[in-house]
Amino acid sequence: MQRMNKIPDIPNDQLEKYSSAISLSDMEIFVFPELLYSLVLANIMSPRIWEWRNHDWFRKLDTMRPYKKIQRLKQFIIDHYEFNLDLDTWGLTTKEAEMARFAPFMDEKTLGQSNALFGYEGDKHYFSLDIRKHFGLDKYTSNAIPYWKTETLEAMDAFKHKENYRAGAGECVSLSTLYAAALFIICDIPLEDIFLLATPLHSQNFVNVNDGVLTNNRRLVTKNMWFNGSDLTARAQRALRHEEVTIVANNTGFIHTVYPEATIAPESFERFREKLDAFTTTNITYEILANFLRDRSEHQKCFQIRYMRHGREQYLPIERAFAYEHGSPYKVSDKATCDKLLDQIDEYDFYTDPIPDRIQLNKLSDYLKNNPISHFDDASMKVLAEKIDCTGDMDRKMGVLEGLVDFIHLDPELPDTESKTFNGPGPIEIKSGMEREEVIQYLESLRGSHTIADLAFYASRDLAVTDWQPFLKAGLERNPVIIEETKKLSDDELFQALESLPSESIYDGTRIAQPDEVWNFQRGDGLERAIALTNIWLARHPEATIELTATGHNVTLKLGEKELNFKSSKGLENHISF
Repeated sequence: MQRMNKIPDIPNDQLEKYSSAISLSDMEIFVFPELLYSLVLANIMSPRIWEWRNHDWFRKLDTMRPYKKIQRLKQFIIDHYEFNLDLDTWGLTTKEAEMARFAPFMDEKTLGQSNALFGYEGDKHYFSLDIRKHFGLDKYTSNAIPYWKTETLEAMDAFKHKENYRAGAGECVSLSTLYAAALFIICDIPLEDIFLLATPLHSQNFVNVNDGVLTNNRRLVTKNMWFNGSDLTARAQRALRHEEVTIVANNTGFIHTVYPEATIAPESFERFREKLDAFTTTNITYEILANFLRDRSEHQKCFQIRYMRHGREQYLPIERAFAYEHGSPYKVSDKATCDKLLDQIDEYDFYTDPIPDRIQLNKLSDYLKNNPISHFDDASMKVLAEKIDCTGDMDRKMGVLEGLVDFIHLDPELPDTESKTFNGPGPIEIKSGMEREEVIQYLESLRGSHTIADLAFYASRDLAVTDWQPFLKAGLERNPVIIEETKKLSDDELFQALESLPSESIYDGTRIAQPDEVWNFQRGDGLERAIALTNIWLARHPEATIELTATGHNVTLKLGEKELNFKSSKGLENHISF
């Protein structure tokens, strides 16, 4: 490929990383962890999120406390974006092709242990939930694997143009990086308080506000919610409970479970570790004990609850009480409403005498009211063990205790700092109150010394300020959807199909869509359609000679003897020979 461009070329040993900033697949982010925060910065530079500040939904936001602001943002994201699990959106590649790409950076065994597309199955309990089928990975049992790509904000918004989508959409990394950017721009949360966490099957954020907030796809999880024992919370806990955290990143850098060098500031990572530990740890109280029994239903058979009806004591197997919670505003765990819940239950479900071999939750709660118990306090745990009396059945008693300790304290498997050397270029110091143009100018000033800042301009697809080679490498090597979807068209039908698409880009200014984005969203600027056609043509005619010339508002594409002309609003200039 020959080209004319004023932007300095990317060195060959960096080309794979820089082209990965364009395609942004799950595999690429694992191999090149700088990309995770680069996408956050690309979204921060996007005019789309800054426009949100003028939306009626965010009026008077400056009068709200930080958590209230975050709640408003959450509802906005729920209203405007769907969680997209369609792995076919971005087409297929092969394990062999991806391993050939990544071989200089990571061996197959390491990649296989940590990436779902290369054989990773995580914790056995996690996969006993049939999570591989849930994600649609069970379809890919041969060497064919999907491009599990992360979307930019613009690509997320463009899903509204795709059939069967009501609004925007994105997968978990797309949503986590969108949240990170929006938390800063809309909610004024400092970047140093927003931590991105990636596991082999999930991505989410920890936000240092109040006792902590986790973003989980479109939703939020507070510390109180973390311990409420609901099915929704159990799903939100899966990744941290059953997977290794492979990447933690914030504005100071990243730490990766595989690479020996970390760029995140050590004090920033330690603060994150302490805050996350406090978020996932609580004392044993009546409410927590009841929430534990809701979540770990196998232990409900050890408990009963006492209720006074017409001045007489009655006793109910606690699993019956939890069964009545469904469809009721009252909860076993809420002492203020528990009696109202029990009053709704038919009297014939109750026993007139204490049920043998079951602990009375009421008696235990009376003790816990004045004696909250911490899992790390051996003396108080010993007292609790004595009060949990399952007819002297030690196995049942220990099962309850072990399950309870597991419920109230999670120690996430974070990257090990002992084996790391910390050496980063310094924090990206974008501050609340800066306007978009100030942010862009600041990031431009860092490009020569800060790889993450430089990669952000590639992730934002701005060909006016980046070398075109990474964009074209990604466009011609990792966009199989448009090739597959048009393979039944003749050459003339292909020209007509692309020429008939609406001449509008999903990106503003000099930012450019990849070929599969053009096809998936059925629209594209003239330059985008010319690049898309180049991708298809090289797949059909590998030996073809192709020349693409962009002269501001005109684009000429020569396919051998065939010449096509497109109008472009991008104003870009370049000449490329393939």
